[in-house]
Amino acid sequence: MSSKRELNAHNFFTGWVILPLARLFFGLLFLLLGPIRPAGRRRVPRKGGLLILSNHLADVDPIVVQLSCPRPVHFMAKSELFEMRLLGWGLRLYKAFPVRRGEPDKGAIRHAVDLLRAGHAVCVFPEGELSQSGELLPLKPGVALIVRMAGVPVICAGIQGSNRVLPYGRLLPRFSFRAVRCAWGEPREFDPRAGTEEVMGWAQDELRRLTGQPGPAPTQAA
Repeated sequence: MSSKRELNAHNFFTGWVILPLARLFFGLLFLLLGPIRPAGRRRVPRKGGLLILSNHLADVDPIVVQLSCPRPVHFMAKSELFEMRLLGWGLRLYKAFPVRRGEPDKGAIRHAVDLLRAGHAVCVFPEGELSQSGELLPLKPGVALIVRMAGVPVICAGIQGSNRVLPYGRLLPRFSFRAVRCAWGEPREFDPRAGTEEVMGWAQDELRRLTGQPGPAPTQAA
């Protein structure tokens, strides 16, 4: 019983004290580096489990999504980020949890599903790595497993400009003098029997649309 009370106290302190302070700190920081301009926030469901799928341009993207979202978000972030002192500190404040890349991390997937079933919002970057060119990379099919297991609405967030604040390969942010955009799509619920191609095809199309990227060229008939 005492451990449950301690957990509830921790969640209360994190949600009502730490997270608002972190949002204020990073909000002011981005106001200087590159103001965040969210679009379509009204489409984000305010209650219940919600899986957020976002493209990935820079290591600051979790902060961009959190500042653009009208509700607290848990993040599945690559484990290497937690080794960076300032960024790791920010990610922990933002309810992030690590995932090992290059292998099926069943523990991270189960943790994400548990959070979603408990009514929380969880953000996953389905490309699995940063896009060096800024173009959308092929999405990892493991996301479809989370969609089927959790059975919650899914929404996409398209980020543009975060790589000007923290360019690929750099550790320190810089002034971009341009706004960072985060556009929200329409939420969608999938049938538990939905195939991987259906889920990933929809997510790929949504992220291309929200980031203003053209779709793949049509195949020419022989």
